[in-house]
Amino acid sequence: MALTPARTMPGTLELLPLEQIAFQRMLDTIRCNFEHFGFLPVETPVMEFSDVLLTKQGGETERQVYFVQSTGALEKPAAGLPELALRFDLTVPLARYVAEHEHDLNFPFRRYQIQRVYRGERAQRGRFREFYQCDIDVIGKDALSLRYDAEIPAVIYSVFRDLAIGPFTIWLNNRKLMRGFFESVGIADGEKQALALREVDKLDKRGAEPVRDTLMGDGFGLSAAAAAKILDFVKIRSSGHADALSKLDALGAGNATLAEGVAELKQTLEGIRAFGVPQTHYAINLSIARGLDYYTGTVYETTLNEHPQIGSICSGGRYDNLASNYTKSHLPGVGISIGATRLFWQLREAGLLPAAGSTIKVLVTQMDEAQLPAYLQLASELRAAGIATEVVLEPGKLGKQFKYADRAGIRLVLVLGSDEIAKGTVMVKDMRRQDQVEVPRAELVARLRDALQRDEDKPA
Repeated sequence: MALTPARTMPGTLELLPLEQIAFQRMLDTIRCNFEHFGFLPVETPVMEFSDVLLTKQGGETERQVYFVQSTGALEKPAAGLPELALRFDLTVPLARYVAEHEHDLNFPFRRYQIQRVYRGERAQRGRFREFYQCDIDVIGKDALSLRYDAEIPAVIYSVFRDLAIGPFTIWLNNRKLMRGFFESVGIADGEKQALALREVDKLDKRGAEPVRDTLMGDGFGLSAAAAAKILDFVKIRSSGHADALSKLDALGAGNATLAEGVAELKQTLEGIRAFGVPQTHYAINLSIARGLDYYTGTVYETTLNEHPQIGSICSGGRYDNLASNYTKSHLPGVGISIGATRLFWQLREAGLLPAAGSTIKVLVTQMDEAQLPAYLQLASELRAAGIATEVVLEPGKLGKQFKYADRAGIRLVLVLGSDEIAKGTVMVKDMRRQDQVEVPRAELVARLRDALQRDEDKPA
């Protein structure tokens, strides 16, 4: 019988164990920071009813939905769209979750969620069909203070500071400010504004000329003067807190929508400073719009200063009432999302990830099969002391056991032969330093802890 080729579907990330450990540590760092800021964990099903997901508020991503059908359903005559679909983000399921559990939640509701999502991306390098998102959102009842808009960058700063992946900038803008400006240059229609927002959001990727051509083309038909005014506007960036406020003041009063957006963005900037985020790590960028239609106020993107080609590593914003499809209650919110799978892949490709060691800290070798109970007893003592330990359960040459530990990334190897048993000692070999020392059994736990702690304390 012919063998089925072992292959992975394009658009998925399957890692070897040590890489998986590095990925899991990244998720743990993100999770810890979310919890330190008082966010609560939530999980939602990977599948939702199709009519819940396809609300016309997910923007272009709704065109990438995977539908779910059982084999039994395939035997029935087709009757419209399948009943179930895989979630394409975590925000739309959150809206359904809050609407469904509204009377059981405390508001403002602060949740974090770290789960996989699915999109029918065209297969290409660095784009994923299955990937982890790490989201935080704050949902208010009837109203939500702009102070939460300022808190979100404080969380972003804390996360990426602890991930230690180099200098980064949190870029901010406000969709009201953008809409007010477009009104002032003759783009008053809501749908055209949404299209224009998406277009200028591509400025850093496509460049000024393609964006200008689109704005002056059939879809918009703007004059050269109006297109030039838009491009000058969206090129505005700040360097420092005072400079950001100065550039916003320079926009002038304008119309009511523009003035409201400027006021909100200034208030958010002042809040960010109050939260203690260094001014070297946040700035305004008036080209940031975000592609999803449901953003209505503050929007965020975060980039690595030394690796701009990676693009945004964290994004999000304010939305007035995402749950309006499911409840009559007014539930405004603000949040961000970190695409963890893509971020990990990009950092690995750029060589920015430190090598990860094994979660197994100690390997107990097997010198004599008859002494296996003694090896198991030693391992039990170490595990009881909180030291992750593996025991070699099959006999083999000691050199081969050392090689196994080295390939598996296990730092410390213990040898307990007849001489060591007689003397009440254990031989400890450090695979990283390639040295070994004989340690009294009574001191073993303390010595191992000390060696492992020194390793953890070393700067990355």
